[in-house]
Amino acid sequence: MERDEQSFAADVSNESMRCTTLGELGEGTGVNLEKAMLASSRFGGHIVSGHVDGVGTLVSSQADGQSLRLVFSAPDELKKYIAAKGSLSIDGASLTVNEVNANQFTINVIPHTQTATIIGNYQINQKVNLEVDLVARYLERLIQGDEATIPKVLDREFLKAHGFG
Repeated sequence: MERDEQSFAADVSNESMRCTTLGELGEGTGVNLEKAMLASSRFGGHIVSGHVDGVGTLVSSQADGQSLRLVFSAPDELKKYIAAKGSLSIDGASLTVNEVNANQFTINVIPHTQTATIIGNYQINQKVNLEVDLVARYLERLIQGDEATIPKVLDREFLKAHGFG
């Protein structure tokens, strides 16, 4: 990694380029950067690993008192992990989800977060990196066991319906 007082350069894998908005960033584009939490630190939020699960889109933005009420769409495969009053990371910032419906979720962004992150500068239709709650992912894997690795289009019901079981 190379860095100076105003910038840095880092290696990025092909996987990260495929799964994130990094390929859309231009020189000088702002990003959220935060030091990792120390194991000895107070835990005051949800676990953010920095592993992007998918890309969402800002659908609407509206002032709500001093806060911003932002509505996003998320990829179908991530929707099951997004819960009202649950946590979600958007471009690396841990946020609370206020509402969820079939196709969208809503967050409120307080003034401090608007100025301390890039979130206050979002534009309608802007693509954002989403990281769902890590605990939800692990719970799903524990509950489903090996079934979690079976493709959804080729499930047991499909096989039975076609004479394989």
